[in-house]
Amino acid sequence: MAANAISQTFRVPTPTSLSLSSKLPLSPAFSVSLPTHRRRSLVVFVSSSLDAKPTVLVAEKLGEAGLKLLKDFANVDCSYNLSPEELCTKISLCDALIVRSGTKVSREVFESSGGRLKVVGRAGVGIDNVDLAAATEHGCLVVNAPTANTVAAAEHGIALLASMARNVAQADASIKAGKWLRSKYVGVSLVGKTLAVMGFGKVGTEVARRAKGLGMNVIAHDPYAPADRARAIGVELVSFDEAIATADFISLHMPLTPATSKMLNDETFAKMKKGVRIVNVARGGVIDEDALVRALDAGIVAQAALDVFTVEPPAEDSKLVKHELVTATPHLGASTKEAQEGVAIEIAEAVVGALKGELAATAVNAPMVPSEVLTELKPYVDLAEKLGRLAVQLVAGGSGVKTVKVSYASARAPDDLDTRLLRAMITKGLIEPISSVFVNLVNADFTAKQRGIRITEERVILDGSPENPLEFIQVQIANVESRFASAISDSGEITVEGRVKDGVPHLTKVGSFEVDVSLEGSIILCRQVDQPGMIGKVGSILGEENVNVSFMSVGRIAPRKQAVMAIGVDDQPRKETLKRIGDIPAVEEFVFLKL
Repeated sequence: MAANAISQTFRVPTPTSLSLSSKLPLSPAFSVSLPTHRRRSLVVFVSSSLDAKPTVLVAEKLGEAGLKLLKDFANVDCSYNLSPEELCTKISLCDALIVRSGTKVSREVFESSGGRLKVVGRAGVGIDNVDLAAATEHGCLVVNAPTANTVAAAEHGIALLASMARNVAQADASIKAGKWLRSKYVGVSLVGKTLAVMGFGKVGTEVARRAKGLGMNVIAHDPYAPADRARAIGVELVSFDEAIATADFISLHMPLTPATSKMLNDETFAKMKKGVRIVNVARGGVIDEDALVRALDAGIVAQAALDVFTVEPPAEDSKLVKHELVTATPHLGASTKEAQEGVAIEIAEAVVGALKGELAATAVNAPMVPSEVLTELKPYVDLAEKLGRLAVQLVAGGSGVKTVKVSYASARAPDDLDTRLLRAMITKGLIEPISSVFVNLVNADFTAKQRGIRITEERVILDGSPENPLEFIQVQIANVESRFASAISDSGEITVEGRVKDGVPHLTKVGSFEVDVSLEGSIILCRQVDQPGMIGKVGSILGEENVNVSFMSVGRIAPRKQAVMAIGVDDQPRKETLKRIGDIPAVEEFVFLKL
């Protein structure tokens, strides 16, 4: 079969037209938009009546600078402390809604809007209080304000770091109680100490800069952070285990995702240097709070300074908050006058821009997909996201993902295959597993650029019938180390490739090894010496542990040489189960990958 390659780097163009003509029900997993005609314009289904100003409901306090921007463009209704019933009553008269964290924008709110609500603006980063699925189903764009709080959060992190080290809060409470206990509150110096910044995004980077100015040795862990950006400010990127094992202070700046939930637990505390001190201005759920209390009582953790908690506000009798070795503040990371004004301006600009139909870089969901396009591309959308998820999980800790190449093999002409949706879903798979960012067609390229990831696309043109849009998709990550050495292809990149078979995404290549496993559930990859009985041995271990196997495939170089076994499993095996597999003498390496 003949094949030609066309390679280029793609950028999302600025939209040139608006439409209110399409509102199709859509699963939240496909919160994206595609052009419905030949012209390559991106259509955002957000607009307001041409003969009247739109109405914006501001349901929580917003800075004056932001309100002024809104009033210059729209009618603004500032109604605070609305009950859920009052909000549902008002919303049918509004084109946009702005909230902070205290207002729940539920499915009932979108249903009550009668289709008029076009934009919800969250004045801050987190969108836990907005029902994204309902917003998407009702054709409503959701935007947030992710950058204005950066410096404020970093400054609060440093404030907690310093006050914890010098027992400021405890000493203040003591002297106000009429005591003078100088010897009790002897602190520790920051100069020369090692600070591990866990999560090297915007806030983590600013914390690192300030800690360097205090004379600290700063290391960081973040699988996405480019090493050159870290080196530029004198920070060394290391693995997770190395970071927690060598740090005198740990500052947490990762999002709360399934992968980071309770990341600091009994097991990780046991690996830390005795006497470590921990700061958290990120999300409360990244720490197992009961485990932290045990670590404080055991002397493993000397002190903790916390601005966030799993449940906010925490219970009045919280052992963690009341612990004498804990400094606590009530989620003040973004609470500066400057940050509040910045957030107000950022969210006002995003809402006004969205109402004008402009491309929203801070969109956390996206407009509708024409049903005929979604029907054809749906299995390939699934495949694209899952290949991205697999590829990024194969990257070893401390490696910064910077260069990604995506190849599409198709018999269709380049103009007949718009890959923006597929590229967005690959970006989603690469970034979302370790980030709180929601990636979609609107913000995919922007999100990748913000993280220093360059994604290039190559079209492999095949002979044959163009009935199916694609034959295969291949994702390659260059210049990184892999957790599974066999995933490195002969050309030196982490390589995964997949196809759609009978409507189901399949993994068909890992590195240079051909495999065939359905991308459902999760996957175990094993490199082994090719010999009789290996499938039986691995299958028996999984069966004994009550782990159901959905697919199993073996790809090999040659008989009795090396082979890669790909095993699809319905459930996540216990660590002990995976260790038993790794202990099989013929197994040279293995990795477990979640989809």
